[in-house]
Amino acid sequence: MTTTPDDGPRDAVTAPAEPLAHGLRPRHLTMMGLGSAIGAGLFLGSGEAIATAGPAVLVSYAVAGAIVVAVMRMLAEMASATPASGSFSVYAEMALGRWAGFLLGWLYWFMLIMVLGVEVTGVAEIVSGWWPVVPQWAVAAAVVAVLGGINLVGVRQFGEAEFWFALVKVGAIVAFLAVGLLIVLGVIPVAGSVLGDWAAHGGFAPAGVPGVAAGLLAVAFAFGGVEIVAIAAAEAHDPRDAVARATRTILWRILFFYLGSVAVVVALVPWDDADALTSPFVAVLELAGLDGAARLMEVVVVLALLSAFNAQVYGTSRMLFSLGERRDAPAPVTWVSRRDVPWVSVLVSVFFGVVAVLLNWLLPDALLSVLLNAVGSALIVVWFLIAVSQLRLRPRLEAAAARTGEPMRLRMWAYPWLTWATLAALVGLAVLMLSDAAARAQLLATAGLVVVILGAYLVRRRMAARRAAVAGPQVGA
Repeated sequence: MTTTPDDGPRDAVTAPAEPLAHGLRPRHLTMMGLGSAIGAGLFLGSGEAIATAGPAVLVSYAVAGAIVVAVMRMLAEMASATPASGSFSVYAEMALGRWAGFLLGWLYWFMLIMVLGVEVTGVAEIVSGWWPVVPQWAVAAAVVAVLGGINLVGVRQFGEAEFWFALVKVGAIVAFLAVGLLIVLGVIPVAGSVLGDWAAHGGFAPAGVPGVAAGLLAVAFAFGGVEIVAIAAAEAHDPRDAVARATRTILWRILFFYLGSVAVVVALVPWDDADALTSPFVAVLELAGLDGAARLMEVVVVLALLSAFNAQVYGTSRMLFSLGERRDAPAPVTWVSRRDVPWVSVLVSVFFGVVAVLLNWLLPDALLSVLLNAVGSALIVVWFLIAVSQLRLRPRLEAAAARTGEPMRLRMWAYPWLTWATLAALVGLAVLMLSDAAARAQLLATAGLVVVILGAYLVRRRMAARRAAVAGPQVGA
């Protein structure tokens, strides 16, 4: 591993070699990206966004989607040139210094750990509602044991499980779009939809530009999760080609699925019908006269949560492994099994996911709310530093490609102007968050978490300096 000063960027543009398997294929990466981004946030959370902005929420989704597409293109450029299980944490370290890699690695790990707890709790509540005799803790324990075990068996097995999980979700979205299109075309006659009657409900933008802005806050984080493609690229066959191919396809598919689904909902369901928007997909299916729609969507949501949990155990374990490789986490997290799985990192992530579940049940209105607020806007920090890293690394990546004679597999569009425009959009999003009370609380809590992580970095750095001073100069140094 290349050694660098604690506060300086790496001189190289290659990540350290990692003793991990290469069992993932492009189809795994593609479905992992789709599955991670398409979850309960779309199936259930879209109703809140529609209630905020009305049909103009489509503009909110388009703007947020454009930001995410640009950020992911930047990340894919770096990942196709330098695959690493630490992904954007490694690239931030290369571009900005050890502090940036430490911050992004631990911030992302903490964010996903908290989300793990929420997802397991959601699955347990839904399944216990189906079979009241089964306690929630038993469902949660079964989910953790089965999906944690899948992650321990091997990366190929994880990839296959996530592929089929995601395929079910994508199939549900495609079926929903087909039903919605048939209703819109009049093939399935319905009564009670608002198609062609938006004027009676305040028009396309009933809340005006402020509503679109508020809707943007509600949807900005719905696309979170697609970045797992860059993390998983390090364990793919031909990582550079795999991440380039996967990224080219999934971004536009995600935008199509999100915008298409929400367009169907706003075309058929009144934006001011609070009851219908508690589960907008169910409302559309009930319009079509599909009996059992609510239970069907509950099954899809459970699968969405299981898929997200599975993917995030993977993401947290690989990020923790990468931090250990860079000596920013305890050395045992770098231990790998005979199948080249970082089993200690997997177990640590699962353990803290269980801790998050317990917090979710024991402290729903106290500590947990503070922690969830802290991760609510963490993606803003992640996306911002990804853009800054790409801005700094692009000239170095081009120089490395010129030296080796191997062209870059994928490039950011309109560099550097689109990167600067994306940074400006992220700053604008943060300013919007400050104007909203709930979003402001999230942003301030995230700022507090960033300060805590950077404080831990400074403590670690000082302790390392003291150990080096005690050890004295080494022979051959």
